[in-house]
Amino acid sequence: MDNELIVKLENVTKRFPAGKTEFTALSNINLTFGKGEFAGLVGPSGSGKTTLLNIIGSLDTPTEGKAIVLGKTINSLSHKEAAALRNYGIGFIFQTYNLLPVYSVYDNVEFALLLQTMGSTQRKKAVMEALDWVGLADRASSKPSTLSGGECQRVAIARAMVKRPQLVLADEPSANLDSNNSHNIVQTMKRLNKELNTTFIFSTHDQKVMQYLERVIYLKDGKVERDETGGNNHAGI
Repeated sequence: MDNELIVKLENVTKRFPAGKTEFTALSNINLTFGKGEFAGLVGPSGSGKTTLLNIIGSLDTPTEGKAIVLGKTINSLSHKEAAALRNYGIGFIFQTYNLLPVYSVYDNVEFALLLQTMGSTQRKKAVMEALDWVGLADRASSKPSTLSGGECQRVAIARAMVKRPQLVLADEPSANLDSNNSHNIVQTMKRLNKELNTTFIFSTHDQKVMQYLERVIYLKDGKVERDETGGNNHAGI
């Protein structure tokens, strides 16, 4: 990993209205993530990991503090600027796949490129390359309903990676998968992390995912409890 900074969080605090009071989801978070990291936000439900992932992904903004992602200050972005940051710089992987059922695997992956200024020939090359990365080039014309859960999540990975983003955010990507598929999916992401030097940040409480992480940030009650590196048991994968 080089020293290029991808994410910088400075005293990030997030509060939500709760009746006549406020609920503090995040409190004074200070973290940085570099190019090529394979890291995870870990903690129980309500610890703030998804809220933090949403801020990093420019889907939300801090109440206080500053979040800088790919050189852009999230707090000051317009809706259009935030959308451009996501369209070009950030890939998202969700636990529910979020595939469009009436479209083919190819169309679902291509969808991530349609808002970019890219010609159809270039898009086709990028889509087929992404499907080849996840071993599904031969299923390009298939509909999601004909795929297994593991295959659907691999399509979701291809959709996230097709634009070659610098940052991929994965929110509980193994939640709907069995043990074998969970390992296969994380191994696929680990391989892409190494081959493309893409930064991956997970939100998870799944031990099967955690054992692959090179850095684990434990959250509790909206605060960083500890930040550990070097515990990955599968560093060579």
